Formats: sequence, structure tokens, C-alpha cells
Amino acid sequence: MTTHAEWRVLVADDEPAARRGVRQLLAAFPDFAVAAECRTGEEVLAALDAVRPHVTFLDIRMPGMDGFEVIRRRTPERMGAVVFLTAYDQFAIRAFEAQALDYLVKPVSEARFAATMQRLTRLLRGDANVPRIPVTTNRGVMLVPLSEIDWIEAAGNYAQLWVGTRSHLVRESLRELEQRVQGHGFLRAHRSALVRIACVRAIRAEGDGGCVAVLASGANVPISRRQRAAFVGAVRSVSS
Repeated sequence: MTTHAEWRVLVADDEPAARRGVRQLLAAFPDFAVAAECRTGEEVLAALDAVRPHVTFLDIRMPGMDGFEVIRRRTPERMGAVVFLTAYDQFAIRAFEAQALDYLVKPVSEARFAATMQRLTRLLRGDANVPRIPVTTNRGVMLVPLSEIDWIEAAGNYAQLWVGTRSHLVRESLRELEQRVQGHGFLRAHRSALVRIACVRAIRAEGDGGCVAVLASGANVPISRRQRAAFVGAVRSVSS
């Protein structure tokens, strides 16, 4: 381990090639250094006490004890930051429920790995750990901070997150997401849309007596008569 590295890393994977791959990717981030490598879940539990890593890159399927069992026995609060690194994409939601910081699907691109390292750096430097929502993209699973979401609209049993002009479909209902974003500046505009109030640039009256919220992205989200008073009041409060 190099002396100038600020943060210790534990790499847990039963495949030597996978562990070597993490080392190679980490070479571009001199603030992080590998303090230990593990092949099994039992080895991970021992190494957590021996080296006290700041970050653990954790495989899911390992001999004897999988990654989820490691976290269950250790508890998330005593794990430090966990990044799952796996060949399987179907465990992403379970991983975030286990309070993982990120979920990387092999093979990992340099750009995707760099994004994870940026999040780790912010976390370890004490920046606010902004709540995030996992979404599936053609590059794998990524975490979208609530602070980057402009608005959310219902799409049947799914919901669509809008980040500027880009959108992500998530397998949660709007009602479920509303509970998750409570306290983070979102408010219902109508029964099928939640808007982050800080993104509203204007409220425009419509000819039929209705009104719409004009967002910084250019999106226009109708405001129902039932929600209008609360919505307009919240926008005015933020503006003032």
C-alpha cells in the first residue's frame, strides 16, 4: 500500500482476474490503495477487522458466503462504503436496500468506474450523502441523486424520472417514489406528477383557467386546481 493514499480499499472476488481488474482501474486514483484482497466471504469478515477499509468492492457470489450475507453479519453501519462488483444485474435493488453506495456490472468501463470513484471521494471527504434512486441503463445500474431530478411522472406501475431532457424508467409507482422523496423538495403538481420545486422557473396561466409549471429544462408540467394553492405557495417560498 502506498504511503500517500488516503483511503484503504478491500477487494473481494473469488476470481483473480476480477481482483486484478479492480487494481488496474484503481491505479488512476492515487488517493485509494488496495489494503487487502479476499476470495471468500469468511476472508472478507476477517479482513474488515484486520485492515478496517474505507471502501469494499464486494462480489455477490463467492464460495461459502455471499456478499449479502457478509453485510448481514457485519451490519451495514460497520461496513464502510460498499460497492458491489458482479456479473449479475438482477440483484441491484437488493444491493441498494443493503445500503451499498453503487452497483457495478462486469465488465466495467473506465468511465463508469470513474463515476463511482467520484461518488466515493465526495462521501469520504464528508460531503452530503444525497439520497439516490437506482435506475437501469444500457451501461448497467446507476444511481441518480434526487438533487438532479427535475420531475417524476407516472407511467402505469412504473415511473419516469426526468433529468433535464433525459428520462429513466424505474420499476416503482409514483406513490412509492413520493414516500422516498419526501423532505427533499418535491411536491405534487397533479395526481400523475411530482416536481422538484427548485427547478420551477415560472408558473404560466393557461387560457382555460389552468396553469403550468415551467421548469429550467423547458418542460411544462400542468398544475391541477386541487394542488395549485400549495404548489404556488411552495414556489414563492423558495423564490423568496
